[in-house]
Amino acid sequence: MLQGSPSPADPAPGPGPLMRAHRGTALALLGTSVACWLFVAWLAIDMETPLAQLAMPTSRAWTSANLLAVWAMWCVMMVAMMLPSALPMVLTFVQVARRNGEHGRARAFVAAYGLVWLGFATAGTVAQWLLQRSGLVDPMAVSRSTGLTVLLLLLAGVYQFSPLKRACLRSCRTPLGFLLGHWRPGVRGAFSMGLRHGMLCLGCCWALMGLLFIGGMMNLSWVAALAIAVAIEKLAPGGERVATALGVGLIVAATVKLIVGGI
Repeated sequence: MLQGSPSPADPAPGPGPLMRAHRGTALALLGTSVACWLFVAWLAIDMETPLAQLAMPTSRAWTSANLLAVWAMWCVMMVAMMLPSALPMVLTFVQVARRNGEHGRARAFVAAYGLVWLGFATAGTVAQWLLQRSGLVDPMAVSRSTGLTVLLLLLAGVYQFSPLKRACLRSCRTPLGFLLGHWRPGVRGAFSMGLRHGMLCLGCCWALMGLLFIGGMMNLSWVAALAIAVAIEKLAPGGERVATALGVGLIVAATVKLIVGGI
């Protein structure tokens, strides 16, 4: 067993003790998420600001300023949505790293996790550009196409039952189990672990994130609802059952939309 790594005998502390033991780290992560939520809310409420206007390009031919603004909005939104649900994993890692006096390992882990979601934000930006260029979404990234809406709902619903989704969700729900199975020494190892956890988290949530193109990037209630759904799946008791129920609901919604709207 590597020095400082969790052993099978280590207890799996609940979120309360972890928050109290690492209050500074928890407050920093939650504060970052809150700041990002406030930024997203500002853009959604005050759409006349220059930045909001740049992030809602009315032309299908985006300028470089549009591209940068939309990418920044995606990045901030991903941090706002994903940091809270990653908190138990990060705090568990911090606890283990600090036992060995390796504070830099925790920073490397969080940086790598964030890098994965910044990569997804880049993919989301490209997807939004292509969809708007094709006339499938409006400047606020709201779907204009019944076919696209049905496809996104059906994809997200069916994916809820896939073996990959269930494996990724199981790993995200058991922080100590992840650390036991994937521990790597040193700062480089921590970065590698952060990337791995980020990919597992992405594997759990990417299809739900695609639903942003149904409600739109500036629809604060829709964005918050998706973030809450992700958090419940990953953190709440019985989250696996919630994931199953959500999958059924999304498939039903896709069916109703198809029947009512047609393609």
